[in-house]
Amino acid sequence: MRGLMHEKRFEGDIARLRNPERIAHLEVERSIMVCLQGAQIRCVLDVGTGTGLFAEAFTRHGLIVSGVDLKPEMLQAARTYVPVGDFCVSTAEALPFADSSFDLVFMGLLLHESDEQRQVLNEARRVARSRVGILEWAYREEEFGAPLVHRVAPEIISELALEAGFNRVEVIPLSKLVCYRLT
Repeated sequence: MRGLMHEKRFEGDIARLRNPERIAHLEVERSIMVCLQGAQIRCVLDVGTGTGLFAEAFTRHGLIVSGVDLKPEMLQAARTYVPVGDFCVSTAEALPFADSSFDLVFMGLLLHESDEQRQVLNEARRVARSRVGILEWAYREEEFGAPLVHRVAPEIISELALEAGFNRVEVIPLSKLVCYRLT
C-alpha cells in the first residue's frame, strides 16, 4: 500500500533536528503562540514529534503534551527533553486515540512528508476537540528546508482541510514557514 511507504519521511539524525540554525528557522515560540491564540487549550497532541522540540515548547506554556512519531529513537530523545510528555509510536494516518481526545492537534513540518495527506487531516480532525495547527514550509524554493517538490501549496492544504470537514482555515505567514489554524 502506497500510504505505508513514507517515501518523503525525514531520514536525518537526531542532532540535526536540534541544530540551533534549524531551530531559529522554525520560529518555535511564535509558531506555538499562533496555534494557541484565541483558544482554550489544555492538552496537545504533537504529531510527528521527532525529538519533542515543539512538545517541549508547549509544556513551557503549562500544557499537557502527548506526542507520536514513527521512530522509537526519536521518541526516546523526546522523552529526555520532555519527561512529563506521553509519547508513543504511531503514524499520522492512524492515531491511537479516541475521538476528541485533544484540545489542539499540532503537526510541525509533517504534512509535506505524508503520502496520504487527506488521511492525516482526517485523523487530526477526528482526535481534535478544538483546533488543528499545521506548521509547514512556505511554498517557494529556498536553500533551507524541504525541496519545493515536497512542499505543499496553501491552496492544497486549504482544500484538503475543507474536505476533512474543517469549517475555517486560517493561513498565517511566518518568516520561512506558514502556520495554518484549522477549526
